[in-house]
Amino acid sequence: MGIGAAVSIVGGIIGNSKAKKAARRAAQERDRINKKINAFERNRQAVINPYSDVKSLAGLATDLSSEMSNPYATLGVATSAAEIQMEQTDLALAATLDTLQATGASAGGATALANAAARSKKEVSANIEQQEAQNEKLAAQGEADLQAKQIAEKARIQGIQISEGGREQMAQAQGEAFKFEAQEGRDQATLDRMAAGLTQQEANIANANQAAAASTAATISSIGNIAAAGIGAGGFGGGNNVQTQTPTPTTSQSATNNPGFGGM
Repeated sequence: MGIGAAVSIVGGIIGNSKAKKAARRAAQERDRINKKINAFERNRQAVINPYSDVKSLAGLATDLSSEMSNPYATLGVATSAAEIQMEQTDLALAATLDTLQATGASAGGATALANAAARSKKEVSANIEQQEAQNEKLAAQGEADLQAKQIAEKARIQGIQISEGGREQMAQAQGEAFKFEAQEGRDQATLDRMAAGLTQQEANIANANQAAAASTAATISSIGNIAAAGIGAGGFGGGNNVQTQTPTPTTSQSATNNPGFGGM
């Protein structure tokens, strides 16, 4: 029993020492991971506003009213052609009168000729004026259509510029947000792994302390067993001596039991 208890005491002491060393190593590793986590968190990316560079595109929109005009405002009365036509008719009438005078024609015939010439001039003049007025009207309509198309095209280009500018700004902001979130995900995964290591070291410390306490308890128990065994062994030895000890006879007992003594 004494040998077994001694072995238990030695084993308990050795186990206690190993457990304390394991607890110290786990505590050192825990402190190392804590420092690593603190350093990592200090150097994490700053929180950003991905929309901070977004600017207003209102400046791209311009007033196109200055491009507009009234092409019908300059329409005039076509008189030049009529005047030319009347001059030509007058020349023709003068030549005709000269011919009538030379041939001795009557005044009535001259009057009729003059009236016919006047009607002809009016008809020709009206026809020319109608053609010129129609041409000016068509030109004004063409100009109005051209202006409308030009303004519409400018407005379309402005719309594309504003739309594409806004889309580009939004795409840049979304790209910055994506990059930030991706990096945050990686950082969080790294922190999670380090936190798991920290939790494991805390568990290792607790297990080592528990093992040390168990070894100490086993050592104390073994010492107690040795002490109890020693006390028990000493008690049994004293009882045997009492039982085997021969009492020393008194004088009276010797005289009584010794025949020779009695004969004397």
